[in-house]
Amino acid sequence: MTAKTRSGSRIRVLIDEPAIAKRVQELGAQLCRDYAGRRPVLIAVLKGGSVFLSDLIRTMDIDLEIDFIGLTSYGMEQTSSGKVRLVHDLRDDVHGRDVILVEGVVDTGYSLRFLIDLLQERQPKSIKVCALLDKAPCRKVPVPVDYAGFHIGEEFIIGYGMDAAETYRQLPYVGVVEPESPGSGPGE
Repeated sequence: MTAKTRSGSRIRVLIDEPAIAKRVQELGAQLCRDYAGRRPVLIAVLKGGSVFLSDLIRTMDIDLEIDFIGLTSYGMEQTSSGKVRLVHDLRDDVHGRDVILVEGVVDTGYSLRFLIDLLQERQPKSIKVCALLDKAPCRKVPVPVDYAGFHIGEEFIIGYGMDAAETYRQLPYVGVVEPESPGSGPGE
């Protein structure tokens, strides 16, 4: 299935809205079982993980907290530079806490490795990773993905919080921007 944006770009829908909603519900139920009787802190990795976190916590009926952390390694590019930088730190201390990192997508692993190492220095009780999308074929460094929504290939994805140069985050599905075909310009 393809969709067209207001800008005229064609987007191939990789994972549609109902499939995402179903899988988020399943992940929320699994987290509730695994963290029953505990009070985990779910940390969204900004900006891509924020939409996923918002939907995920609404499926959970356990006591929890949320926080946000921001990293950058892409800038305006479609590939990671491998140089990760902290741009927004946590508000609260995670010492002795059960931490669940909520990522939109895990691909090279550079950002996640940086984040896990950073948080381990703060001595949480545990750290687990919950990612909507696991792009294992793109992995450059080994990182755990304890809860994966979907396993996908090497496509550069957009939508459901993920972006291309800060666009497409608002799409309710996960898609891939299709390359323009020759002769597909206006009026063709």
